[in-house]
Amino acid sequence: MPSGIIVIDKPADWTSMDVCAKLRRLLGERRIGHAGTLDPMATGVLPVFVGRATRAVEFAESGEKEYLATLRLGVTTDTQDTTGAVLSTAPVVCTGADLEAVLPQFRGEIQQIPPMYSALKVNGQKLCTLARKGRTVERQPRTITIFALEVVEQVGGAEYALRVRCSKGTYIRTLCHDIGQALGCGGVMASLRRTEAAGFTLAQAVTLEEVAQAAEEGRAEALLRPVDSLFQMYPSVQVDGRREALCRNGNPFPFDGAEGRCRVYGSDGTFLMLGQCQNGEMRTVKSFFPVETGAN
Repeated sequence: MPSGIIVIDKPADWTSMDVCAKLRRLLGERRIGHAGTLDPMATGVLPVFVGRATRAVEFAESGEKEYLATLRLGVTTDTQDTTGAVLSTAPVVCTGADLEAVLPQFRGEIQQIPPMYSALKVNGQKLCTLARKGRTVERQPRTITIFALEVVEQVGGAEYALRVRCSKGTYIRTLCHDIGQALGCGGVMASLRRTEAAGFTLAQAVTLEEVAQAAEEGRAEALLRPVDSLFQMYPSVQVDGRREALCRNGNPFPFDGAEGRCRVYGSDGTFLMLGQCQNGEMRTVKSFFPVETGAN
């Protein structure tokens, strides 16, 4: 059965779940999940996990992400992007220099109030469901981190391309809205393209059309990256004999190595697990070695 990570360049007007449904048909594998939801209007890097590799999704979602966004000044909408209903318009008298001047307040660790049009739940109900009914509820601000925020270029009279590198949970459209508020004229997100997620970049991404062509030619599995490619930031170690047997059975084993997380490989080079070494003992964080058909 296919197992691995395929990095998709998500097209506009597709949901992230639409992409997963398409890949289930193309790859013939029901166990498929994605890391880091992209709104339908957004394009770009969407890491998709196939087969046993779905066990790694939890590790991909928390990583840094990078985007190219278009900020349109002089307008606000109910969705904080150009797909929503216009709430207000205002003349744009600020300059590029004015925009640069407000950006520092949005860098680093900041508080952000999630938008109503989001999948977050309040009292068991999705905010977007409430928003579509015309309801607005109080949302608590969340702490996020903006690692990098810069103006790439002015793409129109009132539009600017921004590069944003941020933590999990950041809403780029809310960032655009908040920048517009700081400038006094309002702002929305006019476009969004994710250029990096979970350590994967656009250079590594393939389109759904390319996957479909590869599936037709019987080579779709060749597009899958090994699951350990997600953990390249950790050192690798190799075990054999009794230690490998203990590892494959989910048991801790003595290990004289540097403390911290590492990639653990078996004697034949098989990626066994993401491990944690502490006080001379190696424990399983998550195992990834092949198992018998039908097992998880």
